[in-house]
Amino acid sequence: MIFAGLNKEDEGMVTTTSQFLDNKIFNIVSEVARETGVRAFVIGGFVRDCFLGRKTNDIDIVVEGGGIALAEAVAHKISIMEKHHCNVSVFKNFGTAMLRYQGTEIEFVGARKESYHRDSRKPIVEDGTLEDDQKRRDFTINAMAFSLQKEDFGTLVDPFGGIRDLDAGIIRTPLEPETTYSDDPLRMLRAIRFATKLSTPEKRFVIVPESLAAMKKMKDRMSILSKERIVEELNKILVTTKPSIGFRLMEETGLLSYVLPELEHLKGVETVEGKGHKDNFSHTLQVVDNVSLLEDEAISAGRLHDYVVTENGDGFVESVRTSPCVWLRWAALLHDIGKPKSKKFDPAAGWTFHGHEVIGYRMVPKIFQRLKLPLNEKMKYVQKLVGLHHRPVALVDEEVTDSAVRRLLFDAGNEIEDLMLLCSADITSKNAAKVARVKHNFELVKEKLVEVEAKDAIRNWKNPISGEYIMDVFGISPCRVIGDLKELVKNAILDGEIENTFEAADKLMREKAVGMGLTAVK
Repeated sequence: MIFAGLNKEDEGMVTTTSQFLDNKIFNIVSEVARETGVRAFVIGGFVRDCFLGRKTNDIDIVVEGGGIALAEAVAHKISIMEKHHCNVSVFKNFGTAMLRYQGTEIEFVGARKESYHRDSRKPIVEDGTLEDDQKRRDFTINAMAFSLQKEDFGTLVDPFGGIRDLDAGIIRTPLEPETTYSDDPLRMLRAIRFATKLSTPEKRFVIVPESLAAMKKMKDRMSILSKERIVEELNKILVTTKPSIGFRLMEETGLLSYVLPELEHLKGVETVEGKGHKDNFSHTLQVVDNVSLLEDEAISAGRLHDYVVTENGDGFVESVRTSPCVWLRWAALLHDIGKPKSKKFDPAAGWTFHGHEVIGYRMVPKIFQRLKLPLNEKMKYVQKLVGLHHRPVALVDEEVTDSAVRRLLFDAGNEIEDLMLLCSADITSKNAAKVARVKHNFELVKEKLVEVEAKDAIRNWKNPISGEYIMDVFGISPCRVIGDLKELVKNAILDGEIENTFEAADKLMREKAVGMGLTAVK
């Protein structure tokens, strides 16, 4: 129960236990606010997370008066107390200021009230009271505040019953949902994000029916949002424990058609001659959930690594992964995105999706560009995993040869761990015997990967024969034959025909060059 540990003085007043405000910064802010003649309150996520027992290092302070002025006064106080300068970052365009104190980030903002024009996301902002500020908050559970006034320090100010909604697992807007969502349509995605983030196996957070109805009615308001704001919410949903909750809510409310229509195209099952295929939308969401579970388990066990290119660009710095990789989650979300375009019915084999990974590989850059996601190595990482996700599974049904494993390692490079995790998550058949068989064979593939990598070090392999070397040996200018020779050497090493050494590669290059009419000059 959320109410456990609280002192309920009466129906309308709840006082926190002292442990919620035991950070020294709260007493400092309280004292400085009194000295400067303003009223200050802790508000939003910190208050919510206190009752949920979730650790947070971000604190929002709302001030009836000047938020920036109070932040600067608090920083001055800390500098005197701690005998070292406390820096304040001021964001005048937003009317906020931020400082750090003992590992905690504290943001100050003046209490305000807002009004919006129908066709704009830019509000008209005026100074206001705490009550005004709470009314403009997105949800009741984020509108709760702790008083920092000496006379009622720690009192919960909760005019909309956020504490009761939190206890009941309810996402509800302080005002009429249509008003809240019209003012800022992003709040529709934020409602979905909080329902996803706060849900646990023990308690599911739900959006109230009238709010869901408003979201369906007002989905067209999504068109005024920037892609960057939408993507920020999507990323936060993807790194939750069970992202499928969020994407199912997007589909239910009609927001998915604005956010990621390609995912919506995966919905549905078609049947011909009594043969149907699985619902690829539900399958995709199951894979994303599986990836979330498997990645969290691997992070806890210290089994996953991240790789950063060194400054000189000729190697990688490896580190143990400590937090979810949102780009792995994107790869899971998009791994079957090419299936609608590749779907065909074969009377003998039933439904097929041959080449869907190639189609998906080509779709990734377009999706990233439309959503204004980064088009750098992060996009290439997602593209690589989408393009390769069928390769390890194919090995399960074939003889796992050293050659096939070498090629997989070569193509996947440092992404091999994440690729194998994605492929494990992709095993979602309802046939328990089939799942057990595939998982057993999949473990054999993993063992073979470790064995071949230890023997051949092929993951970050570079061809021992360069184009410059070929031109030097045969005294030729850049031409197609150079690429042909390099490809011959590469394939011979990956297929195990020659050793992975410069000497063996050089010998093969010279032998093959004779048949191409080349004569060595060195």
